[in-house]
Amino acid sequence: MLAKVFKAYDVRALYPKPLSEAIAWQIGYATAQFLLKEAADAGFTDPMSRHICVGRDMRKSSPSLTAQLKQGMRDAGADVIDVGMVDTPFVYFAINHLGCAGGVQVTASHNPAQYNGFKISRRLAKPVGQESGLNEIQRLAALVEQEKINALKQSGAMGHVGRDESRDLWDAYRAHLHAFIDPRILSGEKKLRIAVDASNGMAGTMLPKVFGGIKGLAIEELYFDNSSGEFVHEPNPLVESNLRELQAVLTRNGSRTGFHAGFCFDGDADRCMVLDEKGATIGCDLLLAWLVQDLLKSHPGTSVVFDLRSSRSVSEIIRECGGTPVESRVGHVFMKAKLAQANAIIGGELSGHFYFKDMFNTDSGARVFVAVINALASATLPLSAMIAPCKRYAQSGEINFENEDKLGALAALKAAYPDAKTYELDGLSIDAGQWWGNIRMSNTEPLLRLNLEACDKATVDAKVAEVSRYLGHRVAH
Repeated sequence: MLAKVFKAYDVRALYPKPLSEAIAWQIGYATAQFLLKEAADAGFTDPMSRHICVGRDMRKSSPSLTAQLKQGMRDAGADVIDVGMVDTPFVYFAINHLGCAGGVQVTASHNPAQYNGFKISRRLAKPVGQESGLNEIQRLAALVEQEKINALKQSGAMGHVGRDESRDLWDAYRAHLHAFIDPRILSGEKKLRIAVDASNGMAGTMLPKVFGGIKGLAIEELYFDNSSGEFVHEPNPLVESNLRELQAVLTRNGSRTGFHAGFCFDGDADRCMVLDEKGATIGCDLLLAWLVQDLLKSHPGTSVVFDLRSSRSVSEIIRECGGTPVESRVGHVFMKAKLAQANAIIGGELSGHFYFKDMFNTDSGARVFVAVINALASATLPLSAMIAPCKRYAQSGEINFENEDKLGALAALKAAYPDAKTYELDGLSIDAGQWWGNIRMSNTEPLLRLNLEACDKATVDAKVAEVSRYLGHRVAH
């Protein structure tokens, strides 16, 4: 069963099979072993180096899975700090705020309600992926048996069992985020009207606790109630159909309604999609290009990280604003590492993950929310008008192709364009002059993912048709 729940970047599966309370205990035990050994090997001897922070989302299965995860950690000798029902970025904050050896958020992010899982972090909220500890945790989990541990407990031969305590850190989390908000918004000097779709997820808890009572914010709430653990629509803001209710609010009666912007969060609130005042979805690469124009004014010369599928306009705008563009592989493990390595102020992915230096190089839906409202407070134009200059090129959007021989297809495509510039940081990136793009391999499915860009739509359409011949069967949306 363990092999079925471990993914590239986290643990995630259907509940109760294959992900069960018994497996949660195993993973808790193994995670504690891994994190405590890492802290000891690094020479940390302070009391907090034996503490692991645990949070959970609002899913029906989260309380029981959390209980067994924590028990496994305690049986391995770790002390557990339970921060309650929180968004995933809250756990990243808590790890750093308390100085813990690491932490785990019990969540399945944007997956449907019948799924659950664990997002595991190391000290300083550094990510744990396959190559940075997840494979080792899986190995350790496969070795431990709860029955043997229970027998040791009953015989009195069990070693130290860790403590379990609860802490409410909402005031500290709110204060941390408020430190980044434009004082004019806090005081009400600048007033913004926005609509937020919390997707019946953790943003429904986080937004009122962190942003409630701010004088300059008038928030129209959609799907903030997360008490049932169910979702009215899939909690994935990357799917356009999940934004319909938010778009309807922004364009009520077919006209603009005075909103400055709309926001839609995913299930665990580490991702956030932004809509302009007309209800149009803003591509996350273009949103990053817009945000850096404001951020680089106060942080001149710093680096900005972007995923390699992004529009060419992103790197162009970063340079024009005096920053240094830094390209990264797709995925939070790579983005966070690149952000730290480059000492970058911000990073962004097309998926809606935005990373911030002042959030410990982690992704945070709340922090990008702050960045957007700050930029809006200084704006003299509607959001749509400010995003328009960032749309310098025509884009295909991400197109998926079924292919059982992904490596062979990429090799054939590379050979078909011998005069193009190519590199293979993540899949195949190709620049053929008139057009450019990236083709990535899915980690979990027989799929190739194409993102292609050119100066005009006609060229994009023609080149997508041309390139498609090498990539396999196109998958309908």
